[in-house]
Amino acid sequence: MPAIEGMLDFIDACPTPFHVVERAAGFLRASGFTELDEADEWPDATGSRFVRRDGSLVAWRHQACDAGFRIVGAHTDSPNLRITAQPDTGQAGYRQLGVEAYGSVLLNSWLDRDLGIAGRLATPSGTRLFRIDHPILRVPQLAIHLDREVNTKGLLLNPQTHMVPVWGLGLRTPGEFASVAAEAAGVGADEVLAWDAMLHDINPSVIAGIDGEFIHAPRIDNQVSCWAGLQALIDAPADSPPSAVLCLFDHEEVGSTSAQGAASTLLPTVLERIAGSRGALHPALARSLCVSADGAHATHPNYPERHEPDHHIAIGSGPVIKRNANQRYATDAVGEAAFAAACEKAGVDHQLYVHRGDMPCGSTIGPFAASSTGVTTVDVGVAQLSMHSAREMCGSQDPLDFALALGAFFSVAG
Repeated sequence: MPAIEGMLDFIDACPTPFHVVERAAGFLRASGFTELDEADEWPDATGSRFVRRDGSLVAWRHQACDAGFRIVGAHTDSPNLRITAQPDTGQAGYRQLGVEAYGSVLLNSWLDRDLGIAGRLATPSGTRLFRIDHPILRVPQLAIHLDREVNTKGLLLNPQTHMVPVWGLGLRTPGEFASVAAEAAGVGADEVLAWDAMLHDINPSVIAGIDGEFIHAPRIDNQVSCWAGLQALIDAPADSPPSAVLCLFDHEEVGSTSAQGAASTLLPTVLERIAGSRGALHPALARSLCVSADGAHATHPNYPERHEPDHHIAIGSGPVIKRNANQRYATDAVGEAAFAAACEKAGVDHQLYVHRGDMPCGSTIGPFAASSTGVTTVDVGVAQLSMHSAREMCGSQDPLDFALALGAFFSVAG
């Protein structure tokens, strides 16, 4: 099992879902996986293969359908600020960039940070990834002298007017963003047709805490699960049942309903093509299990009243199995038992999470995976604090234990 520093490098190399997929593809190729194209015929999908669809990826090790599939799903996107279609703007003598809030982002966490830009550009010759990792942007907070009640009545931020980042002085320059992004991508400004671009905190991920027991990093939700799933799949046996499948989906943070989200055709169609026919697929699904891997809420020491009192979740105490009676999480007793058995096989502890009954519960890709395939699905994840912040926090041992548990799950009996 690799050291935790490998996961920190993974997060720092992946400021966008497109970079997650590119990085994952590189890891898979280096481990003997072959990339397939969805637009091609697949006369033989056995062996170690993967396929990409924009910010999503499905990879697998498959020989036969006799024992079904063991599927691990995670998501590549994180809440952030995304560049608008006509971003060049400004007020009061500042050059600024227009942004949209993506997902349930904690807006205040993006204030007064050193921010870069990354994403992909559409050009006549295809898409090109780019990233700018120096402090090109900042969203300055209003001084307390101009908002005397901020500490007593709270900070209220309007995403349209208060989150517009500054990147220069002077009058707005039409086309400036496109020119800067083009230079970073190594293409001409006249080649830029459109973009999917977003802001990211440029400060590196770190091991933290008095005893090194924590990780402070951006995008822990949910790149920790992407990394752990990749390690587990790469380490999975190449020639033994059941077939191991890893799905990394984009757009979970905005509901998964996109061409490459968990509610799309991506997973069902790829599984059918792996199986070879619909007739072979349906019995295999009946013998399959799925893990939806996503971040879990650790009990917050400053807000213990926000948590269900009989389900304390601790950083450093193993993967978290998440349950919700209203199916915001897909876990049932069968799925819980299967993943608990995987944890026991891997030699790691596990915890049980239930959301407070008087608060709305978030959701994951789990219900989408379960409903689109009919496969028993369990929602699990690494415990963390500061979920949906520009920088989040988890335990330094927990991602390693999670990778071990997912590896054991790939071989657990149905």
